[in-house]
Amino acid sequence: MSIGSATQALNYPERPIGGDAMTGMAMHRRNLRHAAPGTGTEPRNYPWPLLLIAAPAAVAVWSGWVGLGGMCGFGPVHLLPGIAPGFTVNTAITLPVGIESYGAYALSAWIGGNGSDRTRAFARRSAIGALVLGCLGQVVFHLLAAAHWTEAPWPVVMLVACLPVVTLSFAAALVHLKRADVRAVAETEAEAERVKAEAAVRAEARAAAKAEFPPPARNRKPAGTGSRGRKPEPGADRKQSEPEAQPVAEEVIDIDSEARILQLIAEGSIDPEGAVLQLVGEGVSASKAGVLVGKSDSYGRQVVRAAKKLAEAAPKGPDAEGSDS
Repeated sequence: MSIGSATQALNYPERPIGGDAMTGMAMHRRNLRHAAPGTGTEPRNYPWPLLLIAAPAAVAVWSGWVGLGGMCGFGPVHLLPGIAPGFTVNTAITLPVGIESYGAYALSAWIGGNGSDRTRAFARRSAIGALVLGCLGQVVFHLLAAAHWTEAPWPVVMLVACLPVVTLSFAAALVHLKRADVRAVAETEAEAERVKAEAAVRAEARAAAKAEFPPPARNRKPAGTGSRGRKPEPGADRKQSEPEAQPVAEEVIDIDSEARILQLIAEGSIDPEGAVLQLVGEGVSASKAGVLVGKSDSYGRQVVRAAKKLAEAAPKGPDAEGSDS
């Protein structure tokens, strides 16, 4: 049996041989480089375009600031006189290092989006200010150099002399704002952990209380006997407020009286309500009387209740006698 037939029998794809294998590997690597975000294989972010653009810009900016600093009195300084007399630094380099570095730092804090709104607003304003200031510095230097000035006028000297101090203060403020954001995040996380721990303690206390004092057992209705989901019948509230009729013993009814009342109803001599009241007067229950007159048991009870209400509403005593007279 060949390898190809064996792989087909096991449902394995055949491996390309020779040039096909190399082509497949190249395609796989290309797919990894151009994979879509979120697929687990992010595309590579090569920094060489930024380096290619930043190199000439850095040279131009550096030369402009150093030249402007030389026109404004920045120059070689012995930083450690008496200790290291040969250690000399040209202070003109402080302008490009400080201003442009802070501009990049503020731009990162603004676009990075890791701080609060206050920090990002400060970073945005200061980053734009640093970029505008850098542009103005380049413009002033080239104008002075084109006019063959060797010394800058005093307003330019005054402004350039203040730049290191201003840059340091803005950088310190931005650093303090970012540290305040870190502390605020840490405090928020600590507060969330504290609330979570208190909730866990309360849950444990409730569980312990339930275990120690279990709730009394309740008699549950069998499944399917509840009233959930059923539409209430008309008059259900009235029925619930009324006391249920107690079961009574089997009544002994006079057959002759029943036949006589039914005959009167058939002849129209008496209405069903009067028949119900007459049967109740002879000892028949209201429910039974309603059924005997051809109605329902609830009809008999309603007639009796209506008669009772009329009897209660009728005047009694001397007023009743006066009204009768």
